[in-house]
Amino acid sequence: MNASWKTPVIISIGEPPVETSIGSIEAAAWALIEDWPTEEGPALDRALTTCTGVMEGKRKPDEARASFVAAASEAGILVRS
Repeated sequence: MNASWKTPVIISIGEPPVETSIGSIEAAAWALIEDWPTEEGPALDRALTTCTGVMEGKRKPDEARASFVAAASEAGILVRS
């Protein structure tokens, strides 16, 4: 399941950092797995678990968005949510 969020989360990611709009569970999962500046952290772990839960139909998209925002904040890349 690839659910979209009403309001995207804007993060600054990459080298050099670029503002990127994340508006769906799939985009969030890819960012967490492929582009994240840290490899571990409690909020990162929760975000990965929650995104997986949404894809499996066990969690709600808003839960994944909230955990993604927390992970972005933890990593210091949150621009706006």
